[in-house]
Amino acid sequence: MLASDASNRLPDDFLNSLKSSLPTERLLLDAAQCWAYGFDNSRKQSTPQAVALPVTHEEVVSITKLCNHYRVPLVLRGRGTGTTGGSVPVQGGLVMSMEQMNRIIEVDLKNRLMRVEPGVTNQTVQDVAAENGFFWAPDPGSASVCTVGGNLAFNAAGPRAVKYSTTRENTLGLVAVTANGDTLRCGEKTTKGVTGYDMTRLLIGSEGTLAIITEATLKLLPLPESRRTITASYSSIEGATNAIVAIMNQPLIPSALEFLDRAAIGLIQHRPGISLPEDSHALLLIEVDGFEKQMRDAVEHITTAVRNSSLLEIRQSENEQQAGQLWAIRKALSPALREIAPNKLNEDVVVPVGNIPALLQGLNELSERYGIPIVNFGHAGNGNIHVNLLYDTRNVEQAERAQPCLSAVFNLVLELGGTLSGEHGIGTEKKNYIELEIDQVSLSWMKKLKSLFDPNNILNPGKVFP
Repeated sequence: MLASDASNRLPDDFLNSLKSSLPTERLLLDAAQCWAYGFDNSRKQSTPQAVALPVTHEEVVSITKLCNHYRVPLVLRGRGTGTTGGSVPVQGGLVMSMEQMNRIIEVDLKNRLMRVEPGVTNQTVQDVAAENGFFWAPDPGSASVCTVGGNLAFNAAGPRAVKYSTTRENTLGLVAVTANGDTLRCGEKTTKGVTGYDMTRLLIGSEGTLAIITEATLKLLPLPESRRTITASYSSIEGATNAIVAIMNQPLIPSALEFLDRAAIGLIQHRPGISLPEDSHALLLIEVDGFEKQMRDAVEHITTAVRNSSLLEIRQSENEQQAGQLWAIRKALSPALREIAPNKLNEDVVVPVGNIPALLQGLNELSERYGIPIVNFGHAGNGNIHVNLLYDTRNVEQAERAQPCLSAVFNLVLELGGTLSGEHGIGTEKKNYIELEIDQVSLSWMKKLKSLFDPNNILNPGKVFP
């Protein structure tokens, strides 16, 4: 049994050692202070018994060794923007918040890389990179506040992933600490390398269950000279999804391809600066980037691909300000769902692009069958659709149907050759569904790997595995 489970308090010897390792202002023991570190954007909450705020790799090593020795659960935290309960300390113990490990260690423009600590926000990375003519590809909706550490933990992505891929493909190397305090240095500064096992990609997306990342080497890309944003409105879901397939089957890869269904359109349709046909049932938000001289041809390729009998209107943003406004509204969609219902189950499923039409048709049928409103939007270019089941717990029958409806959604996704999570992770919210996708043999090997890295199961216990 974990030490903090037995009496809901941490061992005195552990606390005394912790106090000698950290100054008072970076060790929180008061329950009121700790409470704020016990939740994430899943709206689940579980208060830890202590919160540590390290500022160096050496402090992380020291704290981790103490937790391992005393069998104290250790949960890593960035800014708590995750939606699956991944940073919620469900077994209490110690939360290690990486918010003060927020240095940019090195910007190496010749080799197009940046070395950072895990507490640096995604936006800070983008700002510093942009000052030098570069960017880091991952662009989640919470970029202004989420941390690189969180992006690494969940393999974050965002709209640009359709062209530039996810965090895994844009991280060159890591420095990390195992449960027993060993320091791992994996990866390289080059974009090619097959010396030894690929530990970097293994740790990215492991949700803090294998090791604690204290430094990351990020791959930078040159900022495109120009970009254009195009919107295409359709009278039917089928028309929009056929256009998605057509876009992705032609040589020009868009830098973003976002989809909104009728319910999502309703949330933005009458906002300032937005003008869409009243009978729009689906909307595509498409971005192309590259050299300015390529933009006319790029827009022509896209506008040709999106045309079908269901197309109502196609528009090109007139300037950067208008394009920025469209993207700001798209990124505000998720919190805006609270306007429809107080509760939601937010899933980020992925299916092969060719199966998007079948997915959306199936979701519509499930919404009608269970009486649960479902709002769909997301990164259609790689089949990553954010499926939002909206319900009200005050409506007893509706609340009871929410989980069965979610199970049916997952079954549909898997029947279509998809996966349960594209970028939000498993955490606590999906761990009891993971066996639907991963067979028992594979799952047992994952557990063996977890045991090798973390034999005492102190790193983010109660996550990922059912």
